[in-house]
Amino acid sequence: MRLTTKGRFAVTAMIDLGMRHERGPVTLAGISERQKISLSYLEQLFGRLRRQGLVESVRGPGGGYCLAKPLPEISVADIIRAVDEQIDATQCGGMGNCHDNKPCMTHELWSSLNAHIYQYLEAVNLDQLVRGQTEKQQQDEQQERRVLGTAEIKMAVTG
Repeated sequence: MRLTTKGRFAVTAMIDLGMRHERGPVTLAGISERQKISLSYLEQLFGRLRRQGLVESVRGPGGGYCLAKPLPEISVADIIRAVDEQIDATQCGGMGNCHDNKPCMTHELWSSLNAHIYQYLEAVNLDQLVRGQTEKQQQDEQQERRVLGTAEIKMAVTG
């Protein structure tokens, strides 16, 4: 079982969009630059996100992408499903034909794990992730100001 870069990048890009959505449409070029994700890859992902009703595109000057729903209404599971990402711990893709066309001895264990993973991903929404990232950035900026302030004091004392 693994979450591929498709799902990871889609969630990352949606957090970036969520952090900037109140200022108007966000360009994929901007997301690409900030998150170091290929622009062509983002175009593919956002085409899928748009078709699933998670984002809307705005054409023309000042265009880009906007969220199609409020932040709390977009779960991580929605984003992952929108880009056709499958999270599956079973060998059989959930078909139950893993051992001689029957469920293997651990099929129920892995199926149950899949259900728990999706339950967790449904419970985490974009609003929570955006707020967490915003708080982290604010803490980083405060720490940077403290470090710069300490350096200025040292220079003033020694200078």
